[in-house]
Amino acid sequence: MSSNPPPDPGPASGKAAPQARRAAPTSDLALTACTVGDIPPWGIAAARDLVGTLLDGGRPFPCTFAVAAAKKGGLRFGFVESPHDERTWEPLVGILRSYLDVYQRLGRDTSLVVLFRPEDGERRGPDALDHFFDRFWALLRFLHERDDQPWPGRVPLDPEDPWWEFSFGGTEIFVVCNTPAHVTRHSRHSPGFMVTFQPRWVFEGLEPGTPRGDRSREVIRQRIRRFDGMEPAPQLGNFGDPANREWSQYFLPDTPGGSTPRCPFLARAGARGAPGEAVAVPRGHAQDGDEAMAPHEDAPEPAGSGADGYRVLVNGDLQYSLWPAAAGLPGRWRDTGVSGSREACLAHVARVWTDMRPARFRRPEGAGVA
Repeated sequence: MSSNPPPDPGPASGKAAPQARRAAPTSDLALTACTVGDIPPWGIAAARDLVGTLLDGGRPFPCTFAVAAAKKGGLRFGFVESPHDERTWEPLVGILRSYLDVYQRLGRDTSLVVLFRPEDGERRGPDALDHFFDRFWALLRFLHERDDQPWPGRVPLDPEDPWWEFSFGGTEIFVVCNTPAHVTRHSRHSPGFMVTFQPRWVFEGLEPGTPRGDRSREVIRQRIRRFDGMEPAPQLGNFGDPANREWSQYFLPDTPGGSTPRCPFLARAGARGAPGEAVAVPRGHAQDGDEAMAPHEDAPEPAGSGADGYRVLVNGDLQYSLWPAAAGLPGRWRDTGVSGSREACLAHVARVWTDMRPARFRRPEGAGVA
């Protein structure tokens, strides 16, 4: 136990600032002090239940990083009302920004856990899992579109690149999703939708091939076998390994032989440049094995293009992109008939592409969910 005094729990209004702490937050006062943003009536109870799971010595939780963060007071909590209603997501932008401002002061054992209101009824089965998969990626797109910092230059934009990682505020972040629909893979179950943000900085010194890194991975895999009663998911790999895809670890299937749909994340236009261009375009996503389109901002300027240098294309998933007017059409894409300057084409895409999910993932809100 640290001799440092406990942090100020924040004003009585129910809003607490993120602060360093050196002991496991188990009391309501300590949990309040470890909260970023507003605290809803259900919030502290949800955080208390999570910490209880992480610190349960009789059933060790697989992720030793999360357990260490809970023990040392490095966890920070944020609360959002609903994964199903995007109108409730705006506070998450400020929560994540505030956490990223302080996380390195908390030490390597830290994560931001964002808890959503626990579900009133059970949501189970493949349809429910698909629904939560859609909500999870919609949430990451929501954050990405509101990021006021450029995408890090060292991080690829294509999720199929083994060095890709979700990034926000110029920081690479490993993301984990837990849901009520995960009933077989217990380590990914949560009474309510839950998303954990772990800056990649916390894994420095634990790279594959290092004694600490290899030992940590082996301990985690042993704990998964005991906690889940199954082998670790084949999606779990090593960052940067040619066969690894980080995005596939974010949201795991619920069964040993299960799979998830293809990653739907699309970086916004101008993601590496000055913030403000928030129109998404396909980047590095091949359609049925075809060669992917080049990002529009990297497309070569057609000779003599002038003000009519681009045209708008659309594919079978109702995803849009800009393409040089003088260039031939790439496979699986068709011309919408809209052409003109880059700015005019971007404005058209912004008007018509209001649902960023590929068409095959779209469904009416709540449809097919038990």
